[in-house]
Amino acid sequence: MGEPLPDSGPPARAADLRLAGAWLAQHDLAAAHPTPLLASRLAVRRRARLAAHVSLTVLILASALASSAFGGFQAHRPLALLALTALVAGLLLAQSLLDWWVRRVDQRAGATLSRRAAHLIQPGWRAVLGQPYAVFAVATFAGAMALAGSALAVPDPIVRQLAVVMLIGLLGATAITVMQLRHLLRRPVVAEDEESLTADVIMRVEDARDLTTPSVQWSLPMVLLFGTAPGWWSAASVAYLILGLVACVALHARTPSSATVARQAMSVR
Repeated sequence: MGEPLPDSGPPARAADLRLAGAWLAQHDLAAAHPTPLLASRLAVRRRARLAAHVSLTVLILASALASSAFGGFQAHRPLALLALTALVAGLLLAQSLLDWWVRRVDQRAGATLSRRAAHLIQPGWRAVLGQPYAVFAVATFAGAMALAGSALAVPDPIVRQLAVVMLIGLLGATAITVMQLRHLLRRPVVAEDEESLTADVIMRVEDARDLTTPSVQWSLPMVLLFGTAPGWWSAASVAYLILGLVACVALHARTPSSATVARQAMSVR
């Protein structure tokens, strides 16, 4: 006898179905019916995204606490760095479990489909993220690393040690983002018709764009070093934040919507 199909999980709640219907209307798919499959996939993504935001908030708060240890005894400083490094490793593990959870829900949803959409696609990073968002993410990371590197050159030992905390936080947040993008691109396509296939690609595009929002890269310099580093460094961090905000607003205003990108990706399959 063959192995039984995985269960499809609990039925979608009425609230999740209403949110799925609103999501379809928002993405010009109002004619599509909000199915329990779509509702469950959107619900798990909302919860995973919330948990990821909480993880990054914990990273920012932990970095701030680690920096406060540098104002105390010298012996406490290595322990603070060690604790921050251990926290980054724990957040990476937690993120991998969140990604596994989302993939598991998708796999269970796919097992319940009576048929699959013809000509299935597995969009690559250019279709899902897009070159403008990729360039923005790389430039934001490079700017934050440049700020941390310049702080390491300051003669003040406290500033240099805070710069080390900032580097650990930046590298940890970047590793979490890269891990999320990797899993996002490898998730199986779950669709049974043209409309659900479009919805699948839209979800990928939205997830990828959400990952490029540089909350940690913008927050850590202001939390850790603003007011402690020399005046030129504080001015540079403010300029970095303002330029990043302007670029982010322009990017969202000038790039096509996630629904448009999804339809373009499907038109070339």
